[in-house]
Amino acid sequence: MLRGGKVGLRARHAEDIPVLHGELHDDVANASRAGGRAWRPITPGSPTLPFAEDDPEPGRVPFSVVELAGGTLIGVATLWGTDTHHRSAHLGVGLLPSARGKGYGTDVVAALCHYGFAVRGLHRLQIDTLADNTAMLRSAERNGFAREAVLRSSSWVLGEFLDEVLLGLLAEDWQPAARG
Repeated sequence: MLRGGKVGLRARHAEDIPVLHGELHDDVANASRAGGRAWRPITPGSPTLPFAEDDPEPGRVPFSVVELAGGTLIGVATLWGTDTHHRSAHLGVGLLPSARGKGYGTDVVAALCHYGFAVRGLHRLQIDTLADNTAMLRSAERNGFAREAVLRSSSWVLGEFLDEVLLGLLAEDWQPAARG
């Protein structure tokens, strides 16, 4: 398990999937904002569930996020879009509603940076988020990510176009947090 200050990133367990499906995927407003495509209902147990124990997509590493104190499941984290030639990848974070607003996001981003830079040897990490996602923007910037671009009206979300912000962090600019 990768350890941050308050959270751990571990492999996805079978018992995580119903919780993640119910609290993240079935929350239409949140799932529509988090995904890159239109939300659709998915039957529990379907092979097309967005949360699986192992992700067959090359370049995608899914983690379950747990509180270090007690091991309670609080969300997901993903390193995705890995490009081994350019040594780059994207980060994604999704916290359960009960875990939001408690500072976990910043710790999850820090742990993903440790994984990407120290474990995988990547050169660049990128976060793509909606411009009104202040929690993710704050978590990224607290970890040293720089805003690099705004894609105006690039995301169709629940009946309106929203801006997307691209943030990047290079290995030489990364300031690793103390690992637990």
